[in-house]
Amino acid sequence: MAHSTVVGVDSSTQSTKAVLVDAHDGAVLAERSVPHPAGTAVDPRRWLEACDDAVGDWLGTAAAVAVAGQQHGMVALDAEGAPVHDALLWNDTRSADAATELVAEMGGAQACADAVGSVLVASFTATKLRWLRDERPDDAARVESVLLPHDYVSWHLTRRRTEPFTDRGDASGTGYFDARTSRWRHDLAAAALGHDVALPTVVPDGTAAYEDGTVVAGGTGDNMGAALGLGLLPGDVVVSIGTSGVASAVTETPVADGTGAVTGFADATGRYLPMATTMNAAGILDLQTQLLAVDHAELARLALAAPSGAHGVTLSPYYGGERTPDRPRATGLWAGLRPDTTREDLARAAVEALLCSLADAVDLLCARVGGGDGRLLLVGGAARNPAVQALAPAILGRPVHVLAPAEYVALGAARQAAWALSGAAQPPDWKPGTTAVLEADPTPHVRETYALLRDRTAAWT
Repeated sequence: MAHSTVVGVDSSTQSTKAVLVDAHDGAVLAERSVPHPAGTAVDPRRWLEACDDAVGDWLGTAAAVAVAGQQHGMVALDAEGAPVHDALLWNDTRSADAATELVAEMGGAQACADAVGSVLVASFTATKLRWLRDERPDDAARVESVLLPHDYVSWHLTRRRTEPFTDRGDASGTGYFDARTSRWRHDLAAAALGHDVALPTVVPDGTAAYEDGTVVAGGTGDNMGAALGLGLLPGDVVVSIGTSGVASAVTETPVADGTGAVTGFADATGRYLPMATTMNAAGILDLQTQLLAVDHAELARLALAAPSGAHGVTLSPYYGGERTPDRPRATGLWAGLRPDTTREDLARAAVEALLCSLADAVDLLCARVGGGDGRLLLVGGAARNPAVQALAPAILGRPVHVLAPAEYVALGAARQAAWALSGAAQPPDWKPGTTAVLEADPTPHVRETYALLRDRTAAWT
């Protein structure tokens, strides 16, 4: 195995990223990236094209491959394995009413959490199946099987020479899987869609799903892949700032939070990965660069030129609805604007709002699962922004560990591939990248002002 290479694939909302890795020590030998179509509903066959372009000739030489994909997306297939409808992604909120209906049908929020580990919101696959049943009944009637995005891409990599497969980590985000028993709740899937439907085989953690030349591992969800790539330890909290914002931690025991603030997902190593997730994250900064007609480097410079609290300017950044808190129909709201408000204030308020939203997620996570006494790791594309790094320890109120930039989701998938290749009981001991520790004086007044706006607008967003 010392001379073997493995491939890790991150099939995310925005792109497919692939890494070619030395299976022995985790050294990255090459990287590729191919963009995905924009939008919250996408023809999933476009992901297959992107995967083929990103992986390319590596598949013929690598010993193993695994895919970590965006969670929750609905890939509904007909009897021939063709999509009956565009895949509704995790950030498509049209199924908000369906989520409310399903939770009520399951006996309420706590009963829902007890059954599937989480209280359903619009992100979950089950809600999208209910939307399909109600809004596209002809399409729903043709559905023979339902996969998650990573399942669909993994199956493609086997050239469909086996039955579809998944893992307990990604399956735990569907709304019809019991992570405690690692079993599908076929009754819940049928109740959501309106009829029985085939679901993929659940592959045990760290094992091969297909072996014929290149080993194809079971794959997992993107957050589970990131935890594996980071080597997350109990007590650590990781804050990821990508298309979504995620605060997550590894635990040995399952979580069933009836408040819905924390989802009780499984991880990719036999443990659990509770998390609090926001729909608005890096996009907050992206929109602000457009509004101010600057690039991200200039946005950071402007933000750092304004004082803490941005002269009273505050943003509730729920531009596209929100998941934590559960406000699927919310919009962004600005407060404190004055005649002397500056571009610097607007830039600072955007960065502070992003970090306050994530600080709320961290607090909710730690309150529900305990822990948080280890490292607080900051990862994701937007974590590289100088203003985010400078303000994060002040708003989060503790030292922040920033890892060297890397494709940690794809690395986690590669680590899983190496694990499946080895046949060992545990994943390989790859050393994580170097870490910089950032510190700053806490600024609780920023969060207090943010919380006032957040809570005052709760009733009408």
